[in-house]
Amino acid sequence: MAEPLAIIDKPFALMGIVNVTPDSFYDGGMHNTLASAVDHALKLRDEGADILDIGGASSRPGAKELTASEEIRRVVPVVEKVAAFFDGPISVDTTWVEVAKAALEAGASWINDISSGRFDQTMPQFASDHKCVMVLMHSRGTPQTMQHFTNYESLVQNVCSELLDSVKKFENAGVEKEKIILDPGIGFAKTAEQNVTLLREIRTIADLGFPVLLGTSRKAFIGKITGKSVENRLYGSLATVGSAFLRGVKIFRVHDVSQTRDFLNVLSEIEN
Repeated sequence: MAEPLAIIDKPFALMGIVNVTPDSFYDGGMHNTLASAVDHALKLRDEGADILDIGGASSRPGAKELTASEEIRRVVPVVEKVAAFFDGPISVDTTWVEVAKAALEAGASWINDISSGRFDQTMPQFASDHKCVMVLMHSRGTPQTMQHFTNYESLVQNVCSELLDSVKKFENAGVEKEKIILDPGIGFAKTAEQNVTLLREIRTIADLGFPVLLGTSRKAFIGKITGKSVENRLYGSLATVGSAFLRGVKIFRVHDVSQTRDFLNVLSEIEN
């Protein structure tokens, strides 16, 4: 298996999304059996995904909370199967240490925590003990309440400050700086207009000294700009990827791996 962070030495890296859920905003129910989830993961591998992000609980606004045991039931068999056929890092999208532990034992090496340890306060120590890569996302509230927390004194500065507070919490527990990736949390406790502002100013987050992971793929703010349904937001998604790449973002969490790889291969060739 490749070193967990070796992929960020490339001009860019793509994290393919594998939602083992019935209710995710774009592909809910499409891959929520073991066979279909594994097939989808291997399709993304073949399209050029550098990382696979496997999640068993939707975090879309208003999504219902799921028990850790149900997350484990959905996610761990997929991780076990995929790990036998994929050499890159496997990330598990979870906020619970119980799920993270089972996922690492099954073959994962990254934990993608939308709460940055807010939901399970034992996550920082767990990450330190297990030396896993941590993706720390900016968010407020929970998926049920987050859109009530969109008031910022200064959006970009507040997001940076709150991300650095999360970093401090994990570093104080013993997590190495080199194991931390930041995610600005597009769509999480942010309005459509705030998402655009954050993307315009995302260089500020990239300059904090950590790799940045961006997840904009097919999100609602793109639909608000284009007037397109979620099924028709690929081109809008690519616009966000290109803009962020030019501002220093290197890792992109996407549904459409093949198209995004072609887009970034050409853009990075021109720019570099």
